[in-house]
Amino acid sequence: MKQRSFIILAAALAFLFIGVVGVYAYDSSNDDQIADGVRAGGVDIGGMSTSAARAKVKHRLEARLNRPLYAVYHGEKFKLTPAQARIRINADAMVDEALHRSRDGNILSRTWRGVTGGKVKAEIAVRASYSKAAVAALVKRVSRTLDRSAQDASLSYDTGELRPVKAKKGREVKTDVLAEDLGTALSLPDGDRTVPVSVASTRPKVTTKDLAKKYGTVVAVNRNTHRLTLLKRLHVVKAYPIAVGMQGLETPAGQYPVQDKQVDPWWHVPNSAWAGKLAGHVIPPGPADPLKARWIGITGGAGIHGTIETASLGSN
Repeated sequence: MKQRSFIILAAALAFLFIGVVGVYAYDSSNDDQIADGVRAGGVDIGGMSTSAARAKVKHRLEARLNRPLYAVYHGEKFKLTPAQARIRINADAMVDEALHRSRDGNILSRTWRGVTGGKVKAEIAVRASYSKAAVAALVKRVSRTLDRSAQDASLSYDTGELRPVKAKKGREVKTDVLAEDLGTALSLPDGDRTVPVSVASTRPKVTTKDLAKKYGTVVAVNRNTHRLTLLKRLHVVKAYPIAVGMQGLETPAGQYPVQDKQVDPWWHVPNSAWAGKLAGHVIPPGPADPLKARWIGITGGAGIHGTIETASLGSN
């Protein structure tokens, strides 16, 4: 009876030993095999040897990744060619990770998975390098083309009339974001190979409101149309027909602050030949005073004053 029990035990141990050896042999025979269900960069390499997997990954991904990439802003495209990008697929690193994931678990779980047709659900990310100098050059080109400085509000006389020019916001390419997005897109095997350009708005230093505050009251003189316009906070309040200085005594062009204002001014006649016998004299307020009731001095003895010579209005 004891001998029979011993034989059964020995047989069981032998069977167990054979099983263990079989499991070990099976597992060892698959130590260079990618498990079913594993993908690398979207490429199915399940059930393949590592050498075959490397070749397949390299071939498939190079075909997908070596396509032009575009940075796009409102329909304007900036191209990065494959030759410039110099993408290199690190198939070795991808397959090594795939094999590592394939060997997850212990020897028994791996053997059971292999025998029963189980799969390892794993997606290995693309490992690739590219020319960072080429990306930086593209970012610089995009920025140089799209960046716009903010425009301060200003006063313009180009139409012959004083008018405020509204402030405009500028824009600035988010270069760090674009560089990162381009690097990410270069490693994506799928998609339309376009990267949207992100920009930030920049504010002007001087707004129209600031300008209106600075120039609360403005008197604009148009020498061509013989018209004086009074503006309050850059809005027209009143307008008048005027006469301007004749040739040789032209009303000065430019922008000037008011130097002085007088009611019933005295006229200090310039000591000039055009003044004739009045040269150098001082004319008090009254009928003989051509300045009449008001004077606004601006620069170099020039100013704005009243007149009873209404026939001169509209002339030099």
